[in-house]
Amino acid sequence: MANFTHFNDQGRAKMVDITRKEETHRSATAQSSILVNEEIYTSITQQTMKKGDVLAVAQVAGIMAAKQTSAIIPMCHPIPISGIDLTFDWKRLEQEFKLSIHATVKTKGSTGVEMEALTAASVCALTIYDMCKAVDKGMVIGPTFLKEKSGGKNGDFKRQNEPLTDRL
Repeated sequence: MANFTHFNDQGRAKMVDITRKEETHRSATAQSSILVNEEIYTSITQQTMKKGDVLAVAQVAGIMAAKQTSAIIPMCHPIPISGIDLTFDWKRLEQEFKLSIHATVKTKGSTGVEMEALTAASVCALTIYDMCKAVDKGMVIGPTFLKEKSGGKNGDFKRQNEPLTDRL
């Protein structure tokens, strides 16, 4: 168990002690996506969904989720987030529309913000599903992945390609 940082001497879960870690500027960008049919795409882009402005609500949900990550992911430290931004990109596929969600989270602290960015992107996609499920429950969420991160002891990371899936 010596190689695993989240286990104590008894092999039980623990939160890592970051007391001595250097405080640095850190950022992370995660991406998720959701596949929707043309009716949902049109309702979202023309803001005619009965529940309201889907992207505005999803964006706020993503921001709120990033700020609450330590409350739902057991070993995440509560951290002072200095910025959160969520952006959206549409792409038409054969018979569906893919909405890519990009969540960027920043902090100046002793631990990274990868989990906060991943949580923001995920909850944003889930909120879109929730707001549109009355129209079509066949929406597909994912993949969700870390695109890049900077800062910290392990240095920078940048994904070269999107993960391959059969439809997304």
